[in-house]
Amino acid sequence: MKKGLFLLLLSFTLLSFTSKFSGNYTYQIARMKYKGGGNWYDGKTSLPNLISFCNKNLGMNINPQEAVVEPGSAEIFNYPMVHITGNGNILFTTEEAENLRNYLIGGGFLEVNDSYGLDSAFRRELKKVFPELSLVELPFSHAIYHQKYAFATGLPKIHQHDGGRAVGYGLIYNGRLVCFYNFDADLGDGWEDHEVYNDPPELHEKALEMGANIMQYVLMGQINNVKKT
Repeated sequence: MKKGLFLLLLSFTLLSFTSKFSGNYTYQIARMKYKGGGNWYDGKTSLPNLISFCNKNLGMNINPQEAVVEPGSAEIFNYPMVHITGNGNILFTTEEAENLRNYLIGGGFLEVNDSYGLDSAFRRELKKVFPELSLVELPFSHAIYHQKYAFATGLPKIHQHDGGRAVGYGLIYNGRLVCFYNFDADLGDGWEDHEVYNDPPELHEKALEMGANIMQYVLMGQINNVKKT
């Protein structure tokens, strides 16, 4: 993407973020439709449930319908946060990786849910986007765990899978968190309708609360960054 077009798209996006405060804008969150054969569509009720929870409990004004966006599309710049989930292969072309890099450097955010099996493919493809960076485990003191809801010991573990520890990883570019990756926690399953997995109500609530923290951290961070410019 040419620099001028990128900056133009970004300026429209940032203006949209700020207009929410005048009551004229509804945020919309996008799900990424990626190549590679993985089930990018996994968890059909997860994002709608999380959005509903955020609108009710955080007073947010998020469009209840998720968008679907491809990594190489110019439309990705319309969304402050893009959700990636699945448990299979994921593949970015060179052009898609470049577009994602521009999106994240320009103020966008990736929220990534490992639905058991995405890990190796996601880490491989993320290196195409930021070859100079690596995911790091975020400390429990990180602000993402201390928004409206406090998670003093990090991510809640929703599904056991192999019994490993739930870990919250971050990708940090120039001091800013541009990607949050929940591994072996499976927050996305926890956001689903109760009858999908029959999770205990307390786990469902914890998953939604942690998801709401992510939303609050990302959306309020976008607003604060715009106000500083």
